[in-house]
Amino acid sequence: MSARHFLSLMDCSPTELVSLIRRAMELKDLRNRGVLFEPLKNRVLGMIFEKASTRTRLSFEAGMIQFGGQAIFLSPRDTQLGRGEPIADAAKVMSRMLDAVMIRTFAHDTLTEFAANSRVPVINGLSDDLHPCQLLADMQTYLEHRGSIAGKTVVWIGDGNNMCNSYIEAAIQFDFQLRVACPEGYEPSARLLAEAGERVQIIRDPRQAVVGAHLVTTDVWASMGQEDEAQERMKLFKPYQVDRALLDMADESVLFLHCLPAHRGEEISEDLLDDPRSAAWDQAENRLHAQKALLEFLVEASHHHV
Repeated sequence: MSARHFLSLMDCSPTELVSLIRRAMELKDLRNRGVLFEPLKNRVLGMIFEKASTRTRLSFEAGMIQFGGQAIFLSPRDTQLGRGEPIADAAKVMSRMLDAVMIRTFAHDTLTEFAANSRVPVINGLSDDLHPCQLLADMQTYLEHRGSIAGKTVVWIGDGNNMCNSYIEAAIQFDFQLRVACPEGYEPSARLLAEAGERVQIIRDPRQAVVGAHLVTTDVWASMGQEDEAQERMKLFKPYQVDRALLDMADESVLFLHCLPAHRGEEISEDLLDDPRSAAWDQAENRLHAQKALLEFLVEASHHHV
């Protein structure tokens, strides 16, 4: 099973990641100019969703269609990975029929087990641990608006969730400093923190964390599956809302990103996405372009090896 997979940012070298992002910018330009480009004609992407999705489904499906291929959407009712059939069996069968598989799931092990038994590339469309596709879009957005992120200071505010974990991997791969401002007990992965070493600091006070920041980002306080904790989280995370006043304390070139969906009035103030320093809409669109670059890279590579 020699296919290349993309389960985390660590599956690519820093050089490959930068070239993926540069390629995404080229693909964006082609689309903006209305150029027909179909490198994945007749290729089929299977998309397995165990969690709901708007941007992930739309971007992968639209991307495959724009590339001249097709995408097949499998809802939780259609698959139930590991419940009706062992994950390994599903991977062996599906990968004989498809050219790539994107999976959005709960347990990260589902991805690693599927990938270990797949003869085609497997892409992490989000797991409870990581969201690497979102980071490609975020890094593309920063590059487009502000240039290279290497050596810059990035601040994550809020829950140390899968997005925060992927920001830690990005700090390692894209060579920036990361400060995580989170309440006690809501830290990101201890393993990733250890791996990142000096690169990542945990600072409890968001006002202290944003001083000199070039990029500030956050996410909803209660992720999918945590709705029962929402009330308790609302109280605990209140001091972590990002508003215009907080951005004013950062570097004057600061860019604000949010992977969406956003809960206005919770992790961000009502007006923040309309602030000129926010690039959340470009960031959402860039999911399409970054993932197209990723699909082209993985699927074309796997067909050269056949």
